[in-house]
Amino acid sequence: MVYRSSLLLLLTSAVVCVAADAPVLPAPASRKIDPKEIQTLFSARCYGCHGPQQQMSGFRLDQSEAAMRGGYSGAVIKPGASADSPLVHRIAGVKGIPAMPPAGPKLTPEQVGIVRAWIDQGAGWGDATIAAPSVTSASRKSSHWAFQPVRRSAVPAVSSAEWVRNPIDAFVLARLQREKIAPSPEASKLTLLRRVSLDLTGIPPNPEEIEQFLADKRSDSYERVVDRLLASPHFGEKWARHWLDLARYADSDGYEKDWFRPWAWRYREWVINSINADMPFNEFTVDQIAGDLLPHASLEQHVATGFHRNTLTNREGGISNAQFRFEDTVDRAATVGSVWLGLTVGCAQCHDHKFDPISQKDFYQLFAFFDSVEEVDIDAPMPGEIGPYLNAHGEYERKRHELLEQYHVPELQAAWEVRMREAAASPGKWLDWDLAWDCVQKLTEGGDGGKILHKPFAERSKREQDILTDHFIRNYHFAVGPKKYAEVKFKELDEKLRELKVSHPQLSQAMTLTELPQPQPSFLRVRGDYKNPGVEVKPAGLSVLPPLASNTRPTRLDLAQWLISPANPLTSRVAVNRMWQEFFGQGIVKSSDDFGTRGDLPSHPELLDWLASQFVDSGWSRKQLIRTIVTSATYRQSSKARPELDATDPSNALLARQTRLRLSAELIRDSALSASGLLSLQVGGKSVRPPQPAGVMELGYGKRFGNAAWDESKGADRYRRGVYIQFQRSTPYPQLVTFDAPMSKAPVCRRDRSNTSLQALNLLNDPVFTEAAQGLAYRVITSAPNNFGARLNYAFKLSVGREPTEPEVRSLEKYLERQRTIFTREPGAAAKVVASQATESETLDLACWTGLSSVLLNLDEFITRE
Repeated sequence: MVYRSSLLLLLTSAVVCVAADAPVLPAPASRKIDPKEIQTLFSARCYGCHGPQQQMSGFRLDQSEAAMRGGYSGAVIKPGASADSPLVHRIAGVKGIPAMPPAGPKLTPEQVGIVRAWIDQGAGWGDATIAAPSVTSASRKSSHWAFQPVRRSAVPAVSSAEWVRNPIDAFVLARLQREKIAPSPEASKLTLLRRVSLDLTGIPPNPEEIEQFLADKRSDSYERVVDRLLASPHFGEKWARHWLDLARYADSDGYEKDWFRPWAWRYREWVINSINADMPFNEFTVDQIAGDLLPHASLEQHVATGFHRNTLTNREGGISNAQFRFEDTVDRAATVGSVWLGLTVGCAQCHDHKFDPISQKDFYQLFAFFDSVEEVDIDAPMPGEIGPYLNAHGEYERKRHELLEQYHVPELQAAWEVRMREAAASPGKWLDWDLAWDCVQKLTEGGDGGKILHKPFAERSKREQDILTDHFIRNYHFAVGPKKYAEVKFKELDEKLRELKVSHPQLSQAMTLTELPQPQPSFLRVRGDYKNPGVEVKPAGLSVLPPLASNTRPTRLDLAQWLISPANPLTSRVAVNRMWQEFFGQGIVKSSDDFGTRGDLPSHPELLDWLASQFVDSGWSRKQLIRTIVTSATYRQSSKARPELDATDPSNALLARQTRLRLSAELIRDSALSASGLLSLQVGGKSVRPPQPAGVMELGYGKRFGNAAWDESKGADRYRRGVYIQFQRSTPYPQLVTFDAPMSKAPVCRRDRSNTSLQALNLLNDPVFTEAAQGLAYRVITSAPNNFGARLNYAFKLSVGREPTEPEVRSLEKYLERQRTIFTREPGAAAKVVASQATESETLDLACWTGLSSVLLNLDEFITRE
């Protein structure tokens, strides 16, 4: 068996150059070699030459055509020329080439001679054939629990039924009773309000909401709060963030240049709106996987395909476009496997999965769904944009045309295009124009410059014309050099065109995906190398799961329908498990990114299947499932530690209590801005750039390409929620990554929660948190009665939603007095702390309360959801 795989892989690895006169073993005396003798020789010694491995490279010795083709590296057999046949070089081990097989008995000199003689005699086949065993992807089965159908378990009967509020509690309590563990009591009303507010909207309750809830004595007061929060537009913001982690959303390309993506936010907008509207999860899936293929697809369904545009883009000079198109396709296939199936299908890019029943062929069948797609940027206007755009567009086009004519762009560009096409057809002839051609492929908007340039002008859309013209103006110097570029004054023209565009209303755009007019063939890549295609593959799902329903060549729409099919046991389980982990810190399956054989077993398998089936039966309603979870007694439990369970259930998998969770990076910042009264509650819109420490952008290599600017947002945009912060992949916003936000290069199914000293420094010194402390101090002084007790009570309600305890009052009163002494002793120090101009007395008060506010914003309680 060692011979089977090692011989085939090395036979079909990179082409080895061996001279025609290389010393090889001589052919035997002249006799006619029967083709069956050759096939028997290899089948006896190497089953794999016509067995499972042949599906990888296409090389096999039971079919003449396949043997002559030889696989992905070229012909392995050259009839009439055994000395030049790589097959002979390998089995003979000439010129330092390792003789095959590397382990076990090798072919004898006589056997090598027989092969040589057969090749020299023309490598004929006659009617010889050896039946290859059938190895089809449909033959894979597994007894692993996650691949079995979802079965809706009966709700178990339990004692202490009065604790049970809905079926979730019955499943949890039944397990606890088997372990002889009692559940925890219900948390206080105040804790419940803060918990559910943070979990559903990410915004802590304000003092008015707290008072109203505590005063509401109705039996369903909590359920009323839940319904209000589910209807809030901020629900979509909170839950969109989890999905954006899965979608590897970012506002820049990544890699060396890390260009800003000005329209990436349009996909984020779609996600927020869809979640707020409680779009059924099955529709949510179809629109993102294949919205463009739906009959009469709407604009928003096209926007939804932006899910696939969150791949990284490499614009580095000299890189292979073919390679990175392949890498994008690999990423899209692997991401679908991670996000909807909860499987590490990407591990099968180079070989069969080491642990799960996912073959390499399976992976490339999934890959094939995305191998005939095209990236397209489209106009995607937001409400209110079209009118101003139409009113100003005529004037904009007229002024743009005048500028282009003034700088002689049309005639210069026409000549440039002719020379560019010549350079593309004759690589290496003109090195400067080779560089210009490389840039037109990589530096144009959307990377479509090469395709546009080869289109006749009359067939180019207005968008395509503008894209190529703008690129020409900005990058003409690559072809003609800096001296000529300065003479034509294109830098000056580029600045004028940019100013003109900013001064006239423009339509929002969206990064989308569409299908090529004709599907292109897809091939398995041997060892995952894009340059080494193996056998052709057709689009299909994973063989361990029920097959796709399509009888023709399946499309991405068929893939989407397969993902949400009732017969698919993974999608619903994976989706509800990830929602569950947001409320309890971990999923019923702890490894929410891996439902495969190496993943964790579900702690409550019957509950998981009940939730999955309930999710589907409810019409895939996210809000309905979440409402069921947060109104359960299980969710409402106190989070107080249970020392008696430390040995038996240290991770709280049995759910005998709630789990204290440190807030996510975005929610920590949102909470600080909310407490200070600075938070802007505008929903949706472009990404923003709040204050960050100086020098961060300069750390990225993009500084060389003008990407180091971080122009701070003005006005209310400075205080937008964390979900809207521009995420630059090479230099991400420091506060986000300090508190474990993902790097947005791959799907993240569950964020880590770390505790580091850098986090404490961030909360103390970051410009945003300094400003939040100033805002909280100003709010306390201007809104609460002028006495320490009233002000402290108000500060606590704004920050942690409760009143201070007596020890806290005494401690903080002493702290305030110490602050007052320090500022009095150091003239001018107080003015440096406060943000506004005030009298000396007011400045002293503001400075002291700013320090105290910073203490409150640094409490563990403040950054924790009980």
